[in-house]
Amino acid sequence: MRPMAEANAARFPGLELLATAVVILDGAYVVRYTNPSAENLLGAGARSLVGQPFAALFTDSATLEGMLAQALAVRWSYRAQTVSYERPGTELLPLSCVVTPIDVAGLPLLVELRPIQEQLRLEREERLLEQQEATRELLRNLAHEIKNPLGGLRGSAQLLEGELDRHDLREYTQVIIKEADRLQALLDRLLTPSRAVQLAAVNIHEVLERVRSLVQAEFPSGISVQRNYDPSVPDLVGDIEQLIQAVLNVVRNAAQALLSGENGGRGGTIVLRTRAARQVTIARQRHKLALELQVIDDGPGVPEEIRDRVFNPLVSGREGGSGIGLALVQTYAQNHGGVVEFDSRPGRTIFTLLLPLA
Repeated sequence: MRPMAEANAARFPGLELLATAVVILDGAYVVRYTNPSAENLLGAGARSLVGQPFAALFTDSATLEGMLAQALAVRWSYRAQTVSYERPGTELLPLSCVVTPIDVAGLPLLVELRPIQEQLRLEREERLLEQQEATRELLRNLAHEIKNPLGGLRGSAQLLEGELDRHDLREYTQVIIKEADRLQALLDRLLTPSRAVQLAAVNIHEVLERVRSLVQAEFPSGISVQRNYDPSVPDLVGDIEQLIQAVLNVVRNAAQALLSGENGGRGGTIVLRTRAARQVTIARQRHKLALELQVIDDGPGVPEEIRDRVFNPLVSGREGGSGIGLALVQTYAQNHGGVVEFDSRPGRTIFTLLLPLA
């Protein structure tokens, strides 16, 4: 055991055995003790943590300092909803933070840290499920109101075209007919595929290789599509065409973002990553084994103004986009008992598809 760890263990022997991450601070909010659970959670040893300003370890340092000051002033425990810790080379780790005033050896504050990734994911999933159900109901009603007059509009244009002798006038009726057909096709896509799901054993890496070849053909320069596969992931039971389309929609969005004006048109890298996840809750059900499929890009990120609505139909962050692609991804994921979610910031966007395997 290192000297620093020995000193910590001697001062607070009871805290060494706790599964909860515990950090003790002095009056200047500097770390003076960390238990082994805190070292594991923060990915750093006591030698590097002790002596560091505690708030500086987190991205939301100003908010955290205010919370520590309030806890010390009122001498009452104070709970922060979340703080975000960024370990080198990894994505942000959301934590629940509870600060308790103590008076032990001149150290006034004890902080408990708990990871809440799973809790936040389940809350997001619940919101998405409720949101999609409301959206589907809205679309069903909207489609019913639009389809009948749209058919009448097209039929009237056809009848009018038959009465016109001049070719230049028929060009106008053709515009009406083509636009009516385009809107009809859009409605059909919004109401999602009517084809029944065709279930069979699917190797997800074959799906990803199909998508990879399609994207490289569509974007021959500026985009690098890399593999990060776990070959031990078993086959899943699914509809291969829906899975290909779901992944293709996400990867194509990433490629378009990398080549967009917001990214300077300079391109970038897309990583296709697969892992097996164990004991995962998806759509309110617990599964022993699930596929975690991630599409990671180093582009500009999802625009802030649409992040809460990115899976809604007709919502797009790209000029000229239909806003249907990600809505279909979510529907296809749910057809397979799974969910899709994302985490995005400039330089790193991750779309994660979770699909049950067992």
